[in-house]
Amino acid sequence: MSTEIVLSPALALRQPALFTPTPKAARCVLEFFTAQINNDHTRKAYLNATRRFAKWCDTYGIARLADVQAIHVAAFVKHLQGEFSAPTVKQHLAALRMLFDWLVVGHILEVNPAHAVRGPKYVVKKGKTPVLTAGEARELLDCIEPDLVGLRDRALIGVMVYTFARINAVLEMKVKDYFVQGRRGWVRLHEKGGKEHEVPCHHNLEQYLDEYIAAAGIAADPEGPLFRTTGRKTGEQHPMWQQDAYRMIQRRAAAVGIKTKIGNHTFRATGITAYLKNKGTLETAEHIANHESPRTTKLYDRRQDEISLDEVERIAI
Repeated sequence: MSTEIVLSPALALRQPALFTPTPKAARCVLEFFTAQINNDHTRKAYLNATRRFAKWCDTYGIARLADVQAIHVAAFVKHLQGEFSAPTVKQHLAALRMLFDWLVVGHILEVNPAHAVRGPKYVVKKGKTPVLTAGEARELLDCIEPDLVGLRDRALIGVMVYTFARINAVLEMKVKDYFVQGRRGWVRLHEKGGKEHEVPCHHNLEQYLDEYIAAAGIAADPEGPLFRTTGRKTGEQHPMWQQDAYRMIQRRAAAVGIKTKIGNHTFRATGITAYLKNKGTLETAEHIANHESPRTTKLYDRRQDEISLDEVERIAI
């Protein structure tokens, strides 16, 4: 009787025939997407990129992995530039480079055909995330009704605004991640790359969290999710997902007549811009946002937008 373990990847991880010419290659590719990539969003994006490349190769008759050359990768990148934005094209190229590097290390390929291929130039000085004014953000928070769902939604938006947190870091918070230290409320955020980040609460945020936790009755469940669904549809409460937060934000924005096409990330940019407009420093904003570089924080600074609008009005025609 054989006791050998046979790996059978889930459908979501299965790769086209181009990348699985042998069992060894198939195993190496599977290891790349499971052991090498930990972030779910990155894994999904890289899977889509490699599948799109395999489909392109099939269209042009490139059936063997060993036949892929730098000129093919360059032609694929050129093809993508006619369909996608520069950041998306660069992401596709990064996915191929990393996968081919892994296949070289695994002795599936001799050289990386994507190594010498250059992607499109892309220079960013200002982010594209839609931003609310301080007045719009204040109106949105004030107009949320004080029932349980409203208190939850207000606290969730408040964490993003007052701590500059990413939506995933907020949704991953447990009840114990809101705690008191030195007579002040603090939040503990689990950011990208496994980084743990602690931020003191603004007095408004303290009020939002205290009222929500008291109304929800979850203080005695420190290991439970801080932001959870009501359970009205399923009969059980579950941690909120990113899609749940997005739908909630769209509903709340529509209720107060905000026409800006906002999303989850809007409140991170809104909080940073409001802080800097109130004479906060870029270095401190970088620390609160847990950015690696002030250049990243600068992308969220939209103070220049108001200056530009004032200058446009000088065109006296």
